[in-house]
Amino acid sequence: MKQNHFTIFLSFCCCLNVFAQQSTEVYLAELKQENDFLKIDSVINISKNEGYDNQPSFFDNDNILFSSTRNNQTDVALYNIKDSSTIWLTNTPNGSEYSPLKIPGKNAISAIRLDKDGLQRLYEYDINTGESEVILPDLKVGYHVWFSSDIIVCTVLIENRMDLVIFNLKANTNYTVQKNVGRSLHKIPNSNLVSYISKTDDSVTIRSLDPITLKSEELIATMGGSEDVCWTENGDLITAYDTSILSFNPSSDEEWKFEFKIKDQDVNGISRLAVNPLRNHLSFVSKDSPKIIVDRQVETFNARDINAFANCFSKDVVVKNFPMDTLYMGRQQLKVNYEAFYKRTPAIEAKVASRIHVGQTVIDQEVVTINGNQHHQVAIYEVDNFIESMTFIKDTATKIDPEIIVQEQLDEYNARDINAFLQPFAEHVKVYGANGELRTKGIEEMRKGYSDFFETTNDLHCSVKNRIVIGNKVIDEENITANGESFSAIGIYEIENGKIARVTFLQ
Repeated sequence: MKQNHFTIFLSFCCCLNVFAQQSTEVYLAELKQENDFLKIDSVINISKNEGYDNQPSFFDNDNILFSSTRNNQTDVALYNIKDSSTIWLTNTPNGSEYSPLKIPGKNAISAIRLDKDGLQRLYEYDINTGESEVILPDLKVGYHVWFSSDIIVCTVLIENRMDLVIFNLKANTNYTVQKNVGRSLHKIPNSNLVSYISKTDDSVTIRSLDPITLKSEELIATMGGSEDVCWTENGDLITAYDTSILSFNPSSDEEWKFEFKIKDQDVNGISRLAVNPLRNHLSFVSKDSPKIIVDRQVETFNARDINAFANCFSKDVVVKNFPMDTLYMGRQQLKVNYEAFYKRTPAIEAKVASRIHVGQTVIDQEVVTINGNQHHQVAIYEVDNFIESMTFIKDTATKIDPEIIVQEQLDEYNARDINAFLQPFAEHVKVYGANGELRTKGIEEMRKGYSDFFETTNDLHCSVKNRIVIGNKVIDEENITANGESFSAIGIYEIENGKIARVTFLQ
């Protein structure tokens, strides 16, 4: 029982004390045209701020507006690309600003202000003085775009939906175009049109709208239901799917075209896209990297802040011993267990000795000091905004160096020698997938699967980027090249009686 509590406690080391708003960061990338495709370079985090950083838009070619959390409120920040500096444009103690945009023809911005009393309105803010005044006093605006200096197209919160409304400031009139729309509104460059997200029972589509004539046309269905799009000056519509960027030109394309994939490990999904007029910079939003969430969990665990620690985990978090031995489920039970652990453990500290990070998976080799005694273990974290699952691998005594055996099979894998490759494996070896599914059972099934693969893949190569050894287990972060493509994988190898008896692939 003591061991169970020990392995349970470390799972508290990865989190953020944020619930109302998802912790996000704003990124900037250089955008280039190569042949017929877009490419990116120099992806950087421009917000670098704990909490909510979101909704970027370009004030001009060199300056980016975005909403950013500070002092328990959300203000508008302005980032200058040339000198990599950030200044604050608003400071509203009784409210927070969201979705900032430049107002046409003015040295001013508009933003949605949510006051502490619940009032939500669209405001104008003077860039130089910071002074503000309400623009639309009678509408609860969710998102907006300036069609002209006099006409605003916005989404208005009605009951449990958003409706698309055109507001004429000069005439002080408004007209509802469509009920139930999405959050992405944009002026289409070099046209008298805006785009919006139309939602029906059957589909989510991107439509154009002429705010004067009210003529509307369907352009294309969203990619995977994503509501985040933006336009380039040459008429390309850009969207994101996971960490991939796609484009669509209504005048020449019939479907979305893949442009590139952002491979930065800190980028955890892409949303809220913006491109500057010169089309040489792309800004986007990403959720916190899984490793950042894990780091925060460690910090809050060591600080013995039980609430902040527990809030790092999803409400349905699953805590297990490797491979699939469930210890308990749920954030509430996790909180109860750790509260009890803290009460009986006056001195405790967790440190990360080494780490593997691939996609949504973070694997930490951890050293935990409890009342002066050091313990070693490995924790596997599956993260998506919060820690969804944690699986612990205990340190066990072993007489055989498992690393030698695992390295032997790796060397023969690269040599594509099927007989030598299989030699380190047990006769009844089992190979599992990330969800515990049995993929291969027995040495002969492995032979069938790998023989053809070795013969047909001349460029096959596997290199170990990172390796963790604990007890009889070796955890490898692998980079595999096959048929001109490279990808990452995580393999966990278990040694019994001098042979690899079990392999689990997490990626």
